[in-house]
Amino acid sequence: MQAPDQLVTTKGNLPLPIYLPDATFGVVRSLDAQDLAACGITAVVMNTFHLMQKPGTSTVNALGGLHSMAGWDGLIVTDSGGFQAYSLIRQDPKFGRLNDQGIIFKPEGSKRDFQLTPEKCIQLQFSYGSDVLITLDDCTHVDASRAEQEQSVARTIRWATRCREEYDRLVSQKKLDDNHRPRLFGVVQGGGYRDLRKQCAEALLEIGFDGFGYGGWPLDGEGNLLVDMLGYLRELIPPHYPLHALGVGHPENVLKGHELGYGIFDCAMPTRDARHGRLYCFTNPPEGPSKGLEGQWRRYLYIHDEKHIKSNQPLSPWCDCHTCQHYSTGYLRHLFKMNDILWFRLATIHNLRFMSQLIERIHQRRDSRNG
Repeated sequence: MQAPDQLVTTKGNLPLPIYLPDATFGVVRSLDAQDLAACGITAVVMNTFHLMQKPGTSTVNALGGLHSMAGWDGLIVTDSGGFQAYSLIRQDPKFGRLNDQGIIFKPEGSKRDFQLTPEKCIQLQFSYGSDVLITLDDCTHVDASRAEQEQSVARTIRWATRCREEYDRLVSQKKLDDNHRPRLFGVVQGGGYRDLRKQCAEALLEIGFDGFGYGGWPLDGEGNLLVDMLGYLRELIPPHYPLHALGVGHPENVLKGHELGYGIFDCAMPTRDARHGRLYCFTNPPEGPSKGLEGQWRRYLYIHDEKHIKSNQPLSPWCDCHTCQHYSTGYLRHLFKMNDILWFRLATIHNLRFMSQLIERIHQRRDSRNG
């Protein structure tokens, strides 16, 4: 299914699809805003759950909000914290608990509990100056029981209603017209149950949002993309709404997600892989109608391999990033083996440029097909 070709925001209309690196605590590790822009990155995703702890809301606000704090002029999407509740609290109750009021947790080293309610979630994202806000949701794993999924859907719908009401209150209070209000996305839960996905999607559509996200863990137990369920959600959501494949960032999954009708992707994997020595490379140039996206179109380069010790070649002949334009693979392996902090920056630049080039190739292929 064809996805919308742009995301309308106060920052202007951003062409879709788009990949957002995770800047969880207000930073893509080892890179500054100029590095990101040079990589072709136009938007990042930050995390409300983590930012309210480090550096803390009062600090973010004292520094002028997220854009000012990070020196970033591009789009900022703030995730709500629903996934963090799943990944931390659902996996280990010692980190906190969930109830119908919200998420209650105690950060490491803190002497008091923190509470993240739907209302506070929206208030924080507004105060941070986010461009796209995401509602608080009760995230689950696809393999969770039906009883857990039913509870998640019911709670997600209630929280989405409260988020929307608080959002509308703040928009009215601040006298923001449609050109100046941040966008609000709802998150559709339901695990692997089609009827629950349908129930959640229909309820959120009735509440009304600017876009929607695929909620829950997007991979099966073997790490494969849940193609059928992601595709089903696109069928449930009218095609003019943008869909965010939350947590999807493997290169092949981005391409497949786009083909399913998703326009927004985010994941920490490309930057994490870079730091650990797994680099992304195309196997062919962006030529012909496929724009180099057919067959085995990408490969991994493992920098620790001994065959790279004396290589004076760039990581990829088809990459125009700062790293490939100035440094050899052999030198980069040396930095990696030395565990030098320069490695983190140069490797991350490369993998992010690969992701932005992937997005560019998708755009070019779509344009060529459309004539």
